[in-house]
Amino acid sequence: MKKLIRNESVQKIIFTGFATLCLTSFISSPIALALGFLLAVFIGNPFEKNLHSYIHLLLQISIVGLGFGLKLDEALEAGKTGFSLTIASIISVMVLGYFLGKIFKLDKPLSYLISVGTAICGGSAIAATSPIIKPETRQISLALAIIFTLNSLALFIYPAIGHLLDLSQEQFGLWCAIGIHDTSSVVGAASKYGDEALKTATTVKLARALWIIPVSIITMFIFKNKGTKIKIPWFIGWFILAILLNTYLPFPDSLTSIVTGFAKSGLNLTLFLIGSTLSVRTLKTIGFKPLAAAVILWIAISAGSLIYIMK
Repeated sequence: MKKLIRNESVQKIIFTGFATLCLTSFISSPIALALGFLLAVFIGNPFEKNLHSYIHLLLQISIVGLGFGLKLDEALEAGKTGFSLTIASIISVMVLGYFLGKIFKLDKPLSYLISVGTAICGGSAIAATSPIIKPETRQISLALAIIFTLNSLALFIYPAIGHLLDLSQEQFGLWCAIGIHDTSSVVGAASKYGDEALKTATTVKLARALWIIPVSIITMFIFKNKGTKIKIPWFIGWFILAILLNTYLPFPDSLTSIVTGFAKSGLNLTLFLIGSTLSVRTLKTIGFKPLAAAVILWIAISAGSLIYIMK
């Protein structure tokens, strides 16, 4: 698609202006993502080559900041609530993903990346297992494009369904943590629903992300690559430390409110940046069969976890 503005300096000014706007309370998480995507399509993203490392860093810093809005008892209760559902959903998705890969005759690495991305935490899980299974670059890009596309849809669909079914804050937070792939989209959807939903979603999702470690070990045996290194999401430890500090040190409420406010703004900016890395060209590379497999997996985990939560 032809860009409306070709001057790179003007593109940078417009991009920076919209990024700054996403730090304010006027822009919600879904709108931030949509703004990033529309800006990339019509104006262009002059910073695209350098953004990916900053996106991961900003997401991690923002997640740690949210830890200062939680107490230890709240985190333990949320983690306990989602533990059995997390295990059941991961096993179910991986098994279903294996059979869907066979049915749609997908390449084994691509099928596995889509399954592990859906089962645990989207792009982070794909990034963690890719060095182990050693897929083609095209397969990694395709899996990420599919997962990020479904994440983007979830930001709009989940809150609408949550309000339609009158889910409680805790129910919605748990559903987000189980049914949405990427941590950024989980937190974005939950923050739109409410503060209690955000607390539950963040805690359960990060506990879920720790399953990258055992799943990566199992992956080494499945693909017989025992010499590869496992990527551990160390920032989760900083998130736990933030919870402990907020629980046992006398921080004033005004200070923790400021920190969590900055964290939420950082998450909005993260989603804007993620949206700006998507493109029509990337979406066109998604074939029907891998997309169909991913959508079936997503519907299965979304519907299954929702039914369980509403029981």
